[in-house]
Amino acid sequence: MLIVGRGGGSLEDLWSFNDERVARAIFASRIPVVSAVGHETDVTIADFVADLRAPTPSAAAEIVSRNQQELLRQIQSAQQRLGMAMDYYLANRNRRFTQLFHRLQQQHPQLRLARQQTMLERLRQRMNFALDNQLKRAASRQQRVLQRLNQQNPQPRIYRAQTRIQQLEYRLAENVRARLSATRERFGNAVTHLEAVSPLSTLARGYSVTTATDGKVLKQTRQVKAGDVLTTRLSDGWVESEVKGVTTAKKTRRKKTD
Repeated sequence: MLIVGRGGGSLEDLWSFNDERVARAIFASRIPVVSAVGHETDVTIADFVADLRAPTPSAAAEIVSRNQQELLRQIQSAQQRLGMAMDYYLANRNRRFTQLFHRLQQQHPQLRLARQQTMLERLRQRMNFALDNQLKRAASRQQRVLQRLNQQNPQPRIYRAQTRIQQLEYRLAENVRARLSATRERFGNAVTHLEAVSPLSTLARGYSVTTATDGKVLKQTRQVKAGDVLTTRLSDGWVESEVKGVTTAKKTRRKKTD
C-alpha cells in the first residue's frame, strides 16, 4: 500500500500533485495508492487517478490500518452490489427482449421481421459485451482486494472468500446462460409462429388474394361487375383478369328443429 500525501498548504504548495507525470505514475502503479493531499477541501488530479482518496494524511493512515474484518466486509458488500447490478441489468435486457417479442408478433411482413432479427442480434452482442466488461471489472476489483489481504496474510479468510466468489461467478454464469437460452427459444418460437401465419405462407398453400382497381380486397361478388379488371396475387406473382360475368351463390338456410 502506498500513500501519496502532504499536509495543508497553499495552492502553489499543492500544485505538484496536479502534474501530469505524477498523475500518470500514480495511475500506472501496480501497488494500491491512497491520495491524501492537503485538507478535505483540497482537490488535486492525484485524487482522481489514485485507487482511493483520503481527506487528510492522518485519515489515510487510519484507512490503511483498518482491520481484516473491515476488508472482508468490503468484499461481501462488493459481491452483493455486483449481484444486484447483474440482476438489474438482466431484468432490463429481459424486458427489452419481451417488448421486441410482442412487436414482432404484431408485424408479419418478412422485411420487418428481418429488421427485428438484426436488432435482436445487435442487442445480444451488446449485452454479451457489457456482461464481459462487468465480469472483467469485477475480477479486477477482486484482484486488488486479494492483494491487500495477502499483505496482511489472512489465509483462511482469503480461501473462504475466494471459494465464495467462485461459487457466485459460477451461479452468475449459469444464470446468464439459462436466460440467454430461454430468450433464444422464445425468439425461435416467435419466428416460427410468424412464418406460419404469414400471408406469403398462405399463398404458397394454393390460396390467392384478388383486389379491384382501387386496391381493395374482394370479399363478396357484389363488389364487382362485368367488365371490371381484377388483380389476383399468387405465391409467385400477379394475374390480371377481366370479369365476364358475376354469379352469386345462394345461401342455404338451416331448418329449425322442434
